[in-house]
Formats: sequence, structure tokens, C-alpha cells
Amino acid sequence: MIKQRISAVFLCAMIAMFAQTCQAQYTTDWLANTFGTLAAHVGNTARSMWVAPEGVIYTASLWDENEGGVAIYQNGQSIGSIGTHADFQGSAITGNATSIFAALQYNKSFGSGSVGRYNRATQTRDLIIPVSVWTGIPHADVITGLATVGSLLYASDFFGNRVRVFTTDGVWQRDINVSSPGALALDNAGNLWVARQSAGAIVEFSPAGALLNTIQMPAASRPSALYFDAASGQLMVGDQGPDMNIKRYAIAGTPTLAGTFGIQGGYLDTTSGIKGQVGDKRFTRVVGIGKDAAGNLYVLNNPWGGGWDLGRNGATDLHAYDTAGNLEWKLQSLNFEAVAAPDPSTDGAYFYSGTHIYTGTAGGTFVANTVDPFTYPSDPRLNMNDTQRDEHFGQLVTVGGNRILVASGQNPGIFYFFHFNPASGYIAIPDASIPGAAFNTNVQVTGGFCIDSKGDVWAGLDRTNHIYHYPLTGFDGNGKPAWGPAVTISIPQSIRPLTRIIYLAESDTMILAQGIAGSWDWTAMQSRIEVYHGWSAGNTTRPDPVINLTSANPKSITAAGNYLFVGYVHTVPNIDAFNLTTGQLVTTLINSSPATVDVGNDVDSMYGLRAYLRAAGEYVITKDNYNGSSMVVYRWTP
Repeated sequence: MIKQRISAVFLCAMIAMFAQTCQAQYTTDWLANTFGTLAAHVGNTARSMWVAPEGVIYTASLWDENEGGVAIYQNGQSIGSIGTHADFQGSAITGNATSIFAALQYNKSFGSGSVGRYNRATQTRDLIIPVSVWTGIPHADVITGLATVGSLLYASDFFGNRVRVFTTDGVWQRDINVSSPGALALDNAGNLWVARQSAGAIVEFSPAGALLNTIQMPAASRPSALYFDAASGQLMVGDQGPDMNIKRYAIAGTPTLAGTFGIQGGYLDTTSGIKGQVGDKRFTRVVGIGKDAAGNLYVLNNPWGGGWDLGRNGATDLHAYDTAGNLEWKLQSLNFEAVAAPDPSTDGAYFYSGTHIYTGTAGGTFVANTVDPFTYPSDPRLNMNDTQRDEHFGQLVTVGGNRILVASGQNPGIFYFFHFNPASGYIAIPDASIPGAAFNTNVQVTGGFCIDSKGDVWAGLDRTNHIYHYPLTGFDGNGKPAWGPAVTISIPQSIRPLTRIIYLAESDTMILAQGIAGSWDWTAMQSRIEVYHGWSAGNTTRPDPVINLTSANPKSITAAGNYLFVGYVHTVPNIDAFNLTTGQLVTTLINSSPATVDVGNDVDSMYGLRAYLRAAGEYVITKDNYNGSSMVVYRWTP
């Protein structure tokens, strides 16, 4: 054993003599998905669900980068998918013994507002059923509910204010007029139940279309999913209003509330957990309910968070329960385009994305959802008209025990700030944005952005040729931060146009990356990166070292301690680590566990890398992996 150790040391020394480096060991891990390989991974942002009697689960998503938009699961495992990644809207799905019916995405050939029928055995589409005249809306849910019984298919035409009835071969039978119809369910008598989400009501129609009953839920309730449980004769209603649970209605005669399933208040409840904390029966926006023939219950959640294209506005969070209501397993895919920053307060044990908190290894644990849509309805992360393509990319600093979260999109020009208060648990409280009034600017940030470990903000405002430094001035009694007026610093000529900024306050080190002059793509980087030691001490003109990247298409940079980490787009998933003192390439993080962890194709987001130096000297680097709907986590000790 001693001889082997001596040999290893000697070999490493010899490599260092010739290669100027000795590759340190690192581990490759992942967060935000139950499984870390592409073959097994849980699909992206399931928004509706149908459960077959034998326990096969079909979920529909607007977009899954790596597989079909209808994902198939059984017994806690992925067993395939149907269609392409851009076939489905995700808003509704149902099925029978032979077929799956799913709302289709906008398509030039047939527009939106159609349903595709797919053979369950061959997994191929064999019929398109036009449902709505609203065919030109690319990013809206036109069909909001689907259900089958016998040879009939029912479809909610939301903008048409009707439920349309077809044969399962697509032959129209009749229309049932109902305002803003949503989720659908059919009971043992063939009566149709229609959720009207915004009205907080469920209406019942006879097979012939006659109005029978109306369930008027509490005013704040929002019925988002329906399932008729034939065994109990009850209608199960997913309520994504403040109750955040499943309500069970006995429907024999006049419908009456018979009970509930799930903790009232869901993840926002404070009697059984911390506000924002997720977990067994602490639901977050129930969008699917189903049972199999054995009586197992399946609940699909779509955790809160916004997005202009719907397909990236939440996450897949599927829970399975036995007949006694005990959790059997869960499948989770908690982001598509996102990255989470290691939390300095926990020495990197917890990770904060723009909307979620994680911890652990090998997929990790989904700790909390930081969005509260009821207390903070104007939270920008809920804004479906936002053009930043979601705010799921997180940056986090801790100053004097106060956390500041910055959330942004894939290639952002706008950054949103949040703080935390013990009274609000895990909820991120909206503060301000840059550009915005708090920073006295309406100019977007196209020349780089950084919030440093002291809470100071550094922003390259568009077309100004200046870096704007906003010093943190403190926190109020609730933990809300405030910043002083900007100090402007001329961008060195040698690095213009500027596209990335990193400031390391601990060592007074500024890192600037160059954009491409004259390019329409202000998000793109060139190969030149300048490192300024003693920036705040006055050295804003003499970079040392200058790092000239040799790999093509750099896209994202991050830094911690004495190392710069660089990720690339359209090329490789590698992350290069450079020494900030010498400028030398020290190591390349690729994948030390190829059998268990997929590391994605590349980094195609401006702020898709985060890094943190732990107290024991280990670097934790996180990377967005849109293929696996996960985040790669490297742990490296130089």
C-alpha cells in the first residue's frame, strides 16, 4: 500500500513537470431530477396526466428537449415517450385501452386547437381531430380538458366557450355550451363534469348536454384537475387556490363535500412545516389526478413559477400513494433551463435556483418552492407576459445573515431581486429589478452583471461603455436590501464591448469578458478575458493575467476563490478551470461518472454556471443541463 502511494505521488510529479499541471480528482453529481441519465430521466414540465388501469402513467408537456412531449411512467420508472419534443401543448391528455388523446401545439399545418390521437401500442399518431377555430395562438392553452368514455371523446374549447363531443374516430357529435371550460371528468352514469377554474365552480351535464348540478367552491378556489373515482363514487377536484389540496365530493343527489386529501394550504402551510416547504401531501398546484385498477392514487403537481412559453413555467412533480394514502414513490424534474447557486450560509449544502431550493446528492431533495402567488401576485416570476424566458437562473449571496436572491432568464437583460424573512419561511420576497426605479435606470443590462459577496451590484448598462457599481447600503428590519447611487467606471478599451462581469470582493479581483464587436448577438463572448487584481484599490487599467481561450464559443463564466470556470455553447459540455493568478488552464471538468450522470451538450445560457469555495477548500460548480432537465454538480479540490 505504501509503495502504491509513493508511485502515485511520483507519477503525479512527473506529469506536473511535463504538463505544468496535475489533474485533481473531482466528482460529477446532479440535482433537480430523480434520475441522472438521459435514458431514465424524468421529462420536463408535465402539465397534465392520464393514468391507465394497469398503472401506466402518461403526462403531457409543451416541450422536452431530449424526448417526446408525452412521457410514460410505471412503478416509479420512465418507460418511454410518444411524439417529438414539440408536438404537444401539454394542457390536456386522456386515453382509453388503445389510444392516447393529447392537445397539440401550434403547428403551421393545422394550427393550435387540435387533438392528436396516438396508438398506445405503436406510439404513433394516427389521427388529428380539429377542435377549435382558435388555431393561430402559439403559446396559449386552447384545449384545456379532455376525457373519454366508451366511443366518445370530450374536449374543452376554452376560447370557444364550449365542450365539444366527438367519437374517438373524430366524428363530431354535439357541443355543450359552457363558459371558459377546463378540466373534464365523466362519472358512472356518463354525466360530464366541467371545471370552470376562474369561476371556482364545477358544472355537471347529462350525456345529452342538459345542465344538472353546479358545485360552487369557496371564492378563492381554482379547480385545476378532475377525476371521478368509480370505487367511491366521488369526484376528486384538484384545487390550486390557497387551499392547495384535493377535495372529494359525493355526487349522488346534491353534490356535497365529503373530505379532502392533502394538507390544507399545501406547500404554503405553516402548521406542519415551513412556508414554501414541499413534501408528502404539501401540494404545489395540482394539475393531474388519477387512479389505477389497484386503487393507487397518482397526483401531478406543477410547482409555481412563470414563463412566457408555458412549457417552462414549472416542473414535473409526480407522487404515487397506496390505497391507505401513504406515499409510495415520487418522480421529479424540477427545471428545464435553470441553474442553482450554492448557498454560502450552509457552506454550499443547499442550492437556490430562481424558484426552487435543493439539497443532497444523486438527484438531491426538493426542499422548497420560493414563489407565493397569493401573497405576492405581482412576483415577476409569475408574469406570463415576461419575455425573459423565465427567471429560473439563480444567483445568491449572504450578507450578515441576510440572503439576496437574484433571478434571471436564459439570456437576460433584466435581473430581479428578492430577499427572505424568517416570518415568510422559504418564500423569496420580491424587491426590485435592474433596470428599474431602485437602480435609477431603464437601460437594460447587456454588458454583464454581478452581485458580489458583499451584496454590491455591478452592471454593464447597454451602450454606455461604463460599468455601474451600486453599493449595498444595508437592510431594513425585514431583511429588504437597499443600494446607493451608482459609481460609474469606464470600461477598459481593451475589453470593449463588454459582455460579462465577475467581481470577487474577498480578493478585490475583477474579471471582464469581451463580446463581439458589431454582432447582433450581445450575449456572445469572444476568447479574451481580463483579470484585474486590486480593482477597487485603483487598478482598472492593467489586467494581469489576460486569458485567451482556445476552445470555441465560450458562453458562461463564473469564479470563486482563485479559479475561473468557463462553459461553452454548441461545442462540448466541458468546463475549463483557469488559475486567476497565472491565467493557466488547470483542469477540465468533463464527467467522472459517465454511467450515472449525463452532463448535457453544452452551456447555452449566459449565467448557466455558478461556483462556490467551501470552507474545507472544495469547489462546488453547478451547470445547467437542459437535455436531462437537471443541474450538473461538480465537486473539485485542486
